Amino acid sequence: MAKIVSFSNQKGGVGKTTSCVNIGAQIANKGKKVLIIDMDPQGNATSGLGIAKSKVKKTIYDVIIGQATINEAIIKTKFKNLSVISSNIDLAGAELELHELEDGVDYAKVALESIKADYDYIFIDCPPSLGMLTVKALSLSDGIVIPMQCEFFSLEGMSQLLNTVKRIKQLYNPDLQIVGILLTMYNGRLTLTGQVVAELKKYYADKLFKVPISRTVRISEAPGYGEPICYHDPYGKGALEYAAVAKELMMRI
Repeated sequence: MAKIVSFSNQKGGVGKTTSCVNIGAQIANKGKKVLIIDMDPQGNATSGLGIAKSKVKKTIYDVIIGQATINEAIIKTKFKNLSVISSNIDLAGAELELHELEDGVDYAKVALESIKADYDYIFIDCPPSLGMLTVKALSLSDGIVIPMQCEFFSLEGMSQLLNTVKRIKQLYNPDLQIVGILLTMYNGRLTLTGQVVAELKKYYADKLFKVPISRTVRISEAPGYGEPICYHDPYGKGALEYAAVAKELMMRI
């Protein structure tokens, strides 16, 4: 049965989508079947996997509101063992519609349960907020990966996110675990980086992934080609770092 992992951080621009796509691709490359669910209305995970959003007929929005089956929305990418459920701007309206569904059926939960046996991992790319879509994703997940930059604003946001995780455990999903905190856009030469890492180790040492993700041009340019970094630059620094994180994630959950 698939392990469901959400990639979440309410702060935008921290490498959340990049990490979801690249870790998913690395694990798929190792022979595991992976499904990425793009739960962000911006749809960056979709385009990062080379899927033209304008040509997608059924999205996660249609699944959430019960207008499509999950199998109708799954798209096989051109990459080995890797599929995606797309999103688009319609998903922004789902926040309200989730409250207004009259029959009370949790279509997303029913849909995921129906395909868990078909995959080894299901990764959910959450929007950069702690709204209804993120709460829904975390309530359905076995674990959460928290990508974050080495900045003090990121540290401040961490406590807010962890409080949300705590509330979701209490209210909806007692089995939700923090799989790990992933440092992104890492630059070890900066004093600030060292200070933030020291602070994280003080409180979350057991949650930090051993290998941080460096800031590289190749990682930044790969989405423009619609490719994960393990295909765009397979022997580069970014690909090797994401491979190490993917291996550690598989050991953790």
